[in-house]
Amino acid sequence: MVMATTTSTAANTSLGSVTLEVADPEAARRFYSAFGVDTYMRLRASEAHSTGFRGFTLALTVSGPATVDSFVGAAVDAGATVLKPAAKSLWGYGGVVQAPDGTSWKIATSAKKDTGPATREIDEVVLLLGVEDVKATKQFYVGRGLTVAKSFGGKYAEFAPGQSSPVKLALYKRRALAKDLGVPADGTGSHRIVLGSTADTFTDPDGFAWEAAASLAPTPS
Repeated sequence: MVMATTTSTAANTSLGSVTLEVADPEAARRFYSAFGVDTYMRLRASEAHSTGFRGFTLALTVSGPATVDSFVGAAVDAGATVLKPAAKSLWGYGGVVQAPDGTSWKIATSAKKDTGPATREIDEVVLLLGVEDVKATKQFYVGRGLTVAKSFGGKYAEFAPGQSSPVKLALYKRRALAKDLGVPADGTGSHRIVLGSTADTFTDPDGFAWEAAASLAPTPS
């Protein structure tokens, strides 16, 4: 399949922040600090009902298999559940864990062999939204002012990162994403995630909520 790449122009809207809604912010803060990803997201308390697959995952790209194992180990030691043990595949090496708050995390590398010792460095963090129609949702976001960086037909789309967020936004078919994570695709209720918009407040076709980033104050330490 031919990959389409769109040259960026100044976006009206971009992803400014990622906020996880959790039942216990203090416990979640301890977990994400131990996991090593606390600087990439915000937390706030919410009792919103959610069952099954929440429709998204956060993915870490790192340098090599030993670093994947290091992050998986840190997550498990802090209370995470392994959804997919880290293993080699055609594309590299990776595994999937679920945080105590229910958020799934994929840790992966394209490298199949280590070229150095394990580190705690993260090359990239991507928020993958599982959507029913990648093409339609991609066009929705283009209409909001986001800029497409990569697009693989109706299977995957990735947007140019905003300057104010360390997290990149991408779209993947919901059922394919669930399969990749090793979980059933069924799920109801809140996504338990809110995206910070550098522009206005809106909700996308799959129910993912965006709020003006200024209103997404982090919970006090």
